Amino acid sequence: MTTSTTLAPAPVIDETARLLTERYVFPEIAEQVAGLLRRRLAEGAYAVGGAEELARLVTADLQSVNGDRHLRLKHHADPVSQKKGAATLDAMRRDFDTSLGGAPRVQLLDGGVAVVELAPMLFPLEWAAEPLGAALTLASRARALIVDLRANRGGDPDTVAFVCSYLLDERTHLNTMHWRDRDRAEQSWSLPHVPGARFGGDKPLYVLTSAGTFSAAEELAYDLQQLGRAEVVGERTRGGAHPCQGWTVHPHLEVTVPVGRAVNPVSGTNWEGTGVQPDTPCAAADSLDRAHALALARLTG
Repeated sequence: MTTSTTLAPAPVIDETARLLTERYVFPEIAEQVAGLLRRRLAEGAYAVGGAEELARLVTADLQSVNGDRHLRLKHHADPVSQKKGAATLDAMRRDFDTSLGGAPRVQLLDGGVAVVELAPMLFPLEWAAEPLGAALTLASRARALIVDLRANRGGDPDTVAFVCSYLLDERTHLNTMHWRDRDRAEQSWSLPHVPGARFGGDKPLYVLTSAGTFSAAEELAYDLQQLGRAEVVGERTRGGAHPCQGWTVHPHLEVTVPVGRAVNPVSGTNWEGTGVQPDTPCAAADSLDRAHALALARLTG
């Protein structure tokens, strides 16, 4: 690992290739991608002047084999810690502090329809339980609920389960993560108890999505859709179903490597590459009005 801000592509590529082969959830793909990176390095493709340009080129190559959008070399303008995951965590903390903990809007629309916007991320549960619980409890008395994920780019699977727990009546199997580490499987279930009041499992529920909705936010939409609990309104999402971890490989560069894959207990698959397909497709900008109209029609029908 490099220890100065001088850009030497070889150590960055060597460390990225090592992490891929040791950690990536699909070992055969990892070998292919690592080989590609080493060939491109030998050809001089990464002889560029700055870390930002190197990040762009390497990310394109990382994603070229199977299109995994979680597989990235991320550029950070400010130097980041070498501690595992620190770069991502520091950026997330800044977003958390400026977004009311990830619940920037709770609104009551005409007809007793509430909107809870969850953005820009589903933050780690140890941070987010209090603000999300407060927002969902406040909305629990609404006649129908719209969960707005249009500006949500992902986050913590435990926080997905936490949010789902407010929208269901019984403890429910939501998802299973299959991890490369020790080839283990880990089930995700909604919680038997939540702080505050549940919206519950019977009243009308709509989830708004955009083409930018990603990762854990996609899981939230997909889990509720597959359970038949929510109607997804908006655009097809980005299509990233692989939880990842980050390692600093240069003071301004972090490689993110998916270390697991999601399997939904209803569909037997996930949204990787395909995105979550909306039940009611429309432009993201129109989806709130569309979901509100759907809710009013159902409440008065």
